[in-house]
Amino acid sequence: MQTVTYGHGTENDFLLLFDEQNKFDLSPERIATLCSRSGSIGRPGADGLIRITRNATGKNWFMDYRNADGSLAEMCGNGIRVMARYLVDRGHQGAGIFAIDTRDGLKYLAVPESGEISVNMGKVLDLSDIDGSATILQSGNEWKSFNIDVGNPHAVAIISDLDQVGDLTAAPVVLPNDIYPDGVNIEFVEITGDNELQMRVYERGSGETRSCGTGICAVALAANIYSKRSLPAKWIINPPGGRLTVELDPHSNATLTGAAVILQDFEVEI
Repeated sequence: MQTVTYGHGTENDFLLLFDEQNKFDLSPERIATLCSRSGSIGRPGADGLIRITRNATGKNWFMDYRNADGSLAEMCGNGIRVMARYLVDRGHQGAGIFAIDTRDGLKYLAVPESGEISVNMGKVLDLSDIDGSATILQSGNEWKSFNIDVGNPHAVAIISDLDQVGDLTAAPVVLPNDIYPDGVNIEFVEITGDNELQMRVYERGSGETRSCGTGICAVALAANIYSKRSLPAKWIINPPGGRLTVELDPHSNATLTGAAVILQDFEVEI
């Protein structure tokens, strides 16, 4: 049996497996079972699994992140904050500023002993004029989207009322689908104030989630462009799971700040 830890960032929840010696090689099927919402390991599933190990140089922690279906993901803005909280709380890493390596490169975090964690997510790019943008079909509605890259792909639709989205138990249709050959995270955004918005998100490989860190950065840039605002800018983002802030610098680098919570350990068969 092996210990895994359950935690969340604005209710975007994860299983964390500490594997500094890089001993474990989990199959996609095993990860999907562990993350299943059936409650098979004593709690109601997870949006993904984070294997905490070292990068190739051994100098930095590495976030091996998998979606709930076991597929690989480049980066997770909520997950990396939860991983950082785990490392500090469990004594593997001192509080302060440190880096975690990801499939989207090194990310630097400011991690206090307690309280909210900030992570520099890197450059957020609008690729709509370069690679094209998609149309999203959902609940009888049709919306043009922004094509936003945060190390992983996002299709962001700015809409007048989130109630128009309806049920998100299945993935919305994205046309043309060849814009995103590896799938895409889809965000629906309602701007509710001068610098505040609400959102819902359907994550590839996980379904609708209560929050999505990279998606939150994507919608901040999309809302800024839609509102015809200049950079730098700061947005307050309200996904269903909580409240976060995104600061965009003059070069569209994003800093994401929000809570990260470690809840409970479980013993599972790896």
